Amino acid sequence: DNYFAFGLYGGIMVLHLIIQSVAALLEHSRIAGEDDLEDSDKKVGLVIAAFQEDPELMRQCLLSAKLLNYPKLKIVMVVDGNDDDDYYMRDIFVDVMGKKETATFYWQHNWHTYRTGGGSTSSIEDMEEDVEEAPRQILQMVEDHPYNCIMQQWGGKREALYTGFKALADTVDYIEVCDSDTILDQECAGELAKVLDKYQYIGAVVGDVRILNKHDSLISFLSCLRYWMAFNVERACQSFFNCVTCISGPLGMYRRHLVQEVLEQWYSQFFCGSKCTFGDDRHLTNRILSLGYGTKFTWRARCLTETPSKYLRWLNQQTRWTKSYYREWLYNALWFHKHSLWMTYDSVFSGLFPVFLTITTLQLVYRGKIWNILLLLHIIQVIGIVKSIYAFALSRRPIMLFMSIYSLLYFTSLLPSKFFALCTINKTNWGTSGRKKIIANYIPLVPLSIWFTILLGGCGYTAYQEWGNPFDRQKQAYLIIGTCFYTIYWLCMTAAYIVYKARHYPAKQYSVIASQRSPKTTEEV
Repeated sequence: DNYFAFGLYGGIMVLHLIIQSVAALLEHSRIAGEDDLEDSDKKVGLVIAAFQEDPELMRQCLLSAKLLNYPKLKIVMVVDGNDDDDYYMRDIFVDVMGKKETATFYWQHNWHTYRTGGGSTSSIEDMEEDVEEAPRQILQMVEDHPYNCIMQQWGGKREALYTGFKALADTVDYIEVCDSDTILDQECAGELAKVLDKYQYIGAVVGDVRILNKHDSLISFLSCLRYWMAFNVERACQSFFNCVTCISGPLGMYRRHLVQEVLEQWYSQFFCGSKCTFGDDRHLTNRILSLGYGTKFTWRARCLTETPSKYLRWLNQQTRWTKSYYREWLYNALWFHKHSLWMTYDSVFSGLFPVFLTITTLQLVYRGKIWNILLLLHIIQVIGIVKSIYAFALSRRPIMLFMSIYSLLYFTSLLPSKFFALCTINKTNWGTSGRKKIIANYIPLVPLSIWFTILLGGCGYTAYQEWGNPFDRQKQAYLIIGTCFYTIYWLCMTAAYIVYKARHYPAKQYSVIASQRSPKTTEEV
């Protein structure tokens, strides 16, 4: 029964991967055939939410936004905070965009607190105004200027995005979103707009998000590979069925009238009695899907974004993302009937897969047979190798062969963190911090400790059961061969990564100006 259970796991994974891969290939082929689409003439508003961002990273982000090759573009950056140590973000915005066409606005409150007291506003020169006039002045400012920066009372990313969406009002046709740690490709706005122009039944489209700092550490390197799979396989497959379930925060575009239609429900989301803070991109996507509109992916629009390079910060990020995933998983089920059957299947498969894998693992580990443990390790790694070979074949990039390493990271770190996220799903105060002030959060290490204790307990139980029961020669041979293959695999991958790391050390600082001079830079990253 235990061999059948894990064999079933492997069989289901392979079948799922085949269906997903075929759909992704067909979608890539469709996108490749869209190189003759006419340029969009729609007005686009770019909303950037910023919170305690690294100054140089923000400068690169804003510079890439200013250099976007799209004539009818309006930029609104909302700084989530109005303390003295937040002014540097406004100063960087003015410095990059230039004073001539830039307006800034200082607000002691935000869109949901301004009626509670006084406030002040400013353009490049500071000036005092009546608090009740603040929203009207913001709307007028954004209508009159192409580059706008709003500093407001801290309220979280969702509050900052809300202000950006409200400020654009009806001055644009499409709304593009971008994180303050994201560097945009010059053509991304135009490519996203083309998709919305062509498919009137599509409400939102997401681009191809790549990792900016992949050479910083093994964690950021594996995240880079994982991002490629998530967008070019998983989201590409969902796009084939017009049901991408997350228009990611670093690079997405929505129809403005749809955002305005769902804005209040999106902002005022509650779950288990708590107001939702993170997961704003997933919930906004869910709201668009709830209207019956489809969602698409295109690799023609690209960007680079920063990812945590330290293990603990990465684990906090993944825990936060998992909480929002399962929360939105429940919302998503409410409109399965409005979309392709694939959305239902994919959601159920992705949501229940960690549970199935955990039960199967515990069943194998606690059977008291060393063969089961060896089988577990090999099956996990074989599936990782199959995925990496497929990624290499699709991308034609040998670097994707390292993707097989990610399977071990998933099994040892992400799997237990998913259960922890489920148990603390109503907690909204645990997540990644701003990049200027990084705060350590050790709580997500608790489920890892429990997980390893359970696994080691199973190994100890197996050793106790097998002790004193010598293997015959055939079993000894199988055990030695299996152990040797597993060891050789990891030695080869470790050596390959060391060589790769040495070739790219030290990591080069990314420059938007340099990338414009050398178009291959963004492509290679």
